[in-house]
Amino acid sequence: MTNTTLTPQSATRQQTAVSRLSAEYRTDTPFVAGPRPRLSWVTDTAGTDWLQVRAEFRLTRGGATESAVLAGAESVLVEWPFGPIAPGEQVAVEVRVTGNDGGTTDWSAPLVLAGGFVDGPWEAEAIGLPFPAGEEQRLGQPGQLRYEFTVGEGLAKATLFATAHGVYQAEINGTEVDDQILKPGWTAYADRLNHETTDVTALLAPGANAIGVWLAGGWFTEKYGFHGFAKPFYGEQPAAKVELHLVYADGTRQTVAGGPGWRAFTGGPLVSSGIYAGEAFDARRAEAGWSKPGFDDAHWLPAPVTASAWAEATPAIAPPVRRIEELPVRDVLTTPSGATVLDFGQNLVGRLRIRVSGEAGRTITLRHAEVLEDGELSLRPLRQAAATDTYTLAGSGIGDAAVEEWEPRFTFHGFRYAQVDNWPGELDPAAITAVVIHNDMRRTGWFECSDPLLNRLHENALWGMRGNFLALPTDCPQRDERLGWTGDIQVFSPTASYLYDSLGFLDSWLQDLALEQGHRDGVVPIIVPSVLGMLESPVAAWGDAATVVPWVLLERFGDTGLLRRQYASMRDWADALLKVRDSSGLWQGQMQLGDWLDPAAPPDKPGAARTHGDIVAGAYLFRSLDLVAQAAAVLGNDADHGKYSALAEETRQAFLAEYVTPSGRMVSDAQTAYSLALMFGISTDPAQRQALGGRLAELARLGGYRIATGFVGTPLIADALTVTGHLDAAERLLTQTECPSWLYPVTQGATTIWERWDSILEDGSVNPGEMTSFNHYALGAIADWMHRTVAGLAPAAPGYRKLRIAPRPLNSLAHASTSHETPYGLARVAWKRVGDRILVEATVPPGTTAVVSLPDGSAEFVAGSGRHSWDVPDAGPAAEPGATSLDTPLADIMDDPEAYAAVWQAIDAHDPAGAAAFRKDTVWYRQTSLDQGLLFTQPAVKKDIAAALQALTGNRAAGAPEDS
Repeated sequence: MTNTTLTPQSATRQQTAVSRLSAEYRTDTPFVAGPRPRLSWVTDTAGTDWLQVRAEFRLTRGGATESAVLAGAESVLVEWPFGPIAPGEQVAVEVRVTGNDGGTTDWSAPLVLAGGFVDGPWEAEAIGLPFPAGEEQRLGQPGQLRYEFTVGEGLAKATLFATAHGVYQAEINGTEVDDQILKPGWTAYADRLNHETTDVTALLAPGANAIGVWLAGGWFTEKYGFHGFAKPFYGEQPAAKVELHLVYADGTRQTVAGGPGWRAFTGGPLVSSGIYAGEAFDARRAEAGWSKPGFDDAHWLPAPVTASAWAEATPAIAPPVRRIEELPVRDVLTTPSGATVLDFGQNLVGRLRIRVSGEAGRTITLRHAEVLEDGELSLRPLRQAAATDTYTLAGSGIGDAAVEEWEPRFTFHGFRYAQVDNWPGELDPAAITAVVIHNDMRRTGWFECSDPLLNRLHENALWGMRGNFLALPTDCPQRDERLGWTGDIQVFSPTASYLYDSLGFLDSWLQDLALEQGHRDGVVPIIVPSVLGMLESPVAAWGDAATVVPWVLLERFGDTGLLRRQYASMRDWADALLKVRDSSGLWQGQMQLGDWLDPAAPPDKPGAARTHGDIVAGAYLFRSLDLVAQAAAVLGNDADHGKYSALAEETRQAFLAEYVTPSGRMVSDAQTAYSLALMFGISTDPAQRQALGGRLAELARLGGYRIATGFVGTPLIADALTVTGHLDAAERLLTQTECPSWLYPVTQGATTIWERWDSILEDGSVNPGEMTSFNHYALGAIADWMHRTVAGLAPAAPGYRKLRIAPRPLNSLAHASTSHETPYGLARVAWKRVGDRILVEATVPPGTTAVVSLPDGSAEFVAGSGRHSWDVPDAGPAAEPGATSLDTPLADIMDDPEAYAAVWQAIDAHDPAGAAAFRKDTVWYRQTSLDQGLLFTQPAVKKDIAAALQALTGNRAAGAPEDS
C-alpha cells in the first residue's frame, strides 16, 4: 500500500481563508435570528493537517464595534460570544481564525443578523374575512385584506411581522414583501406558529402607504381523514396577524397593526384554494392597485376581528419555502380520449405557470397526475385530491396587449403529467412551465458511480426528498394525505441529513413532535402535526422518531443543543414504552404497523409482513432505551445514563431469550427480523452475529435477491449483510432489477422513489392498492448505505469532526464517488479500478481527521486534513464459477448472475410467461439441481439452456466477454 498526499505541506505558509460563516447553519443574510444565535464557519486551506487554534470575532452594531476571542479548535455551533441581539436590531458579525501553521486569515465576509422576534405581546389582533349577507360561507374562503397608513419623514427602519391561521402573502404599495411562499408553513398550530420578520424599509415612502394581504385556508382549514370521513381539524376560515414596526431617525416609533379599520374582500380573483383541491382564479375579478394607497375600497367590508385562541408566534427555524427550479415541457402527448397532456420528464412537486392570450371568460383547466395509465392521466391514486387548478382569462392578452401570466399562489401538486383543457388556439409548450417548490435548504450531498441505474436511483431519492420536504417531512405530496408520518422520517433522516442541510427543517418539526407528545403522556402520534385522531397508543418505528431523529442530527451536525432540548421528549417516549411492557419485559400483543409494505403483504393489508410486529416493537423498545442512555451520557446526565443503560440491557436479554435461538435463528425467519437484531446491536456475541448474518444472506439468496423487507427492514438490510461479511449479497440486492427491488422502478421509468415496490405492475398497470404513491422517500434510505459503504464516507464523531473513510468497491462497478459538505467543509471519497489495482482518493476538511479503512483489508490508520490518495490491490470478485450445466445446484446458478441470465433468457426465447414464472417463483434450495428445478420444462427448452450454459463456460475458459 502507498499513501501519497497530493498536496504536501510546504515550508511556506498556505493560503487560508474563512469561506462560510453561518448562524444556526444558515447563511442567508440578513438572517432572522434569536437573541443568541450559534455561529459556525468553514476554513479553506491548501495545507494539510491544519487545525484551528484560535478564533476572533468582530461585531458591528449601532455604529460601534465589539470583539471577542475563542481559544481552541471549536468552529461548529459556537455559543454567541456577545450580548443578546435586541428585537428588530440589525448587527453584522465577522470571524478570522489562526491555525497551527501560525497563519491568521483575513476577516470573513460579514454575516448580517436581525433580531427576529417581537419584544412583548403582539399589538396586532387577528383579522379574518367577512361574508356579505346572503353569501354562502364556504370552507377556507380565500380573500384579501388591506389598510392605508401614513409614514413620516426620516424613516430609518421598517420591519414587518406577520403570521396566519392559514397561508398568506403580504404586499406593500403593490410589491410583494419577499419571495417566500405558503407562509407561515404548517406547524402544530394549537401550540406553535411561525412568524415572518421582513425588512420592508425600501418599500415605504413618506406620505400615504398601503399594505395588502392575500389570505387562504391552506393547511389550517384543510379536511383531514380517509375513506370519506375527512373533516376540518383546526378551523373553518383563515385569519392573519399583521404588525408593521417603523423606527425613525430621531428614535420615534410607530406601529401599524391589524385590527379595526382594516378592510377585507372575498369577491376578488382568488375564487377558491385548497391544498388538496387546487386553486381557481378568475382574472376578470382582479382589481388593479388594491394594495396601493388611494384605492377605492368602498365596496370592501370591514375586516372582522376573530376571537379564536392563537398560540405564541416565534421566528421560523426552517428555511422558507421558495420557488427552487423551473422545468420546461419535455413532450406534448395526445391521449386516446383526445386530451392534451404535458410531460415534464420528472415527477416533481410544485405547480404550473402559464402565459396565455384569449377571450375574456374562457376557463383553462390544469389537472395533475404522477403517471399515465392506458395513455390517460392516472387519477385513482390521488383518491379525494382533485389536484386541479383553473384560470379564467380577463381577456387582456388579446392582440397586441401583453399576455396574461398566472401561477397558483396557495396550493401545490405532485405530478409529472398535466392535462390542459380549453386552451385558446394551438398550445405552445413554451407557454407552460413547471415550478418546483420546497423548503430552500442548501444541497450538501452527492453520489456518482459507473452504473447509470444506480445513479438514477440516487437521483430518485434526492427528488423524493425535495418533493416531501415542504413545510414538514411528509409521506407523499400528491394525494389527499401529505402528512408528517413519523416512521418515514425516522428511517430517512440519515439520508436527508447527507443530501441537504436539513438541520433547521427537522429541528422545527421536532419541536412540533415534542408539543404533540406533551398532550399524550409521552406517546408520540404516528403523524406530526397530529390531525387524524387515530392510533394514539404507541406504535413502534413511528413514535421512535422521537429518539432516532435527534440522535441522527447529533451524528450528522454535532448539535448537542438540539439534543439537550429534545432530551425530555426522548426520555418521555422511552418512559411511555416502559408502561406498555408485559411481564417478559417486552412490548408485545399490541397493534403495530410493523414492517409496513413488506412486498409479501397483500395490497389491502400493508401491515401483514413476514416479520411479526412484536419483533419490530421489541427491537425498537431496545433501540429507544439505548439511545436515551447514550444521549444522557453525551449530556453528562450520569443518573439517567445508568438507569436507561440497565433497562436497555434488560430488554436486549429479553429479546434474545424470546426471539433468537442459540444457533442463530429467529422466531420470524425473515430478513427484517435478522436485520433488526444485527443493526440495533441486540445480538453482540460474535458467533451468534455471524450465524444471524449467514442466515440473512441465505434468505436473500432464497428470495432470488429480490427485496423481502418493508419500511423497517429496507434501510437496515444492506448494512446488516455488510457488517457480517456478505457484501456480495448486499450488492446483489442493490443491483437487482427484477420486482421487487430498488432498481425495478428505475427500469420502469421512475424519477422518484415509489411507495410500493410495484406501484406499477410488470404489465404496466397501476397497482390496485388504495395506497399507491409514486413519490415516497422512505425506501430511498438505501442512499445512505451507498454514501457510507459503496463510496465510503461517514461520520466517525458528531458533526464529522472525525470522518470514516471506508470504501467497499462493488464487483459490478468500475468507480464510485461521493462528496458531502460537512460542518467543517467539503469531504470527498472516490475510488476507481485501474487494472488489478484500486485507486482511492479522499479530501479531509481542515480541522478534522479521518479513520481510514482501505478495501484491501489492511489495518486502519488516521489521516489528517488535506487531499490524499492510496493505491491498493483489487481483491476483485470471487473466483469465477466452474462449469455450469443442468447438474449445477440452483443456488450456484443464483449466485452467478451471468448463468442466471443465460437460463431465463433461454426459457424466454420459447416461453416468456414461463421465464417470468422462473424468475419470480423459483425457490433456490442449496442442493437442488437446475435440472430438478426445471422438472416441468420441455426437453427442447432444456437443451437450449444446456447449450447456453456450455457457451458461457466456454467463453469464460477463453477469457472472452459474455453476451449475457
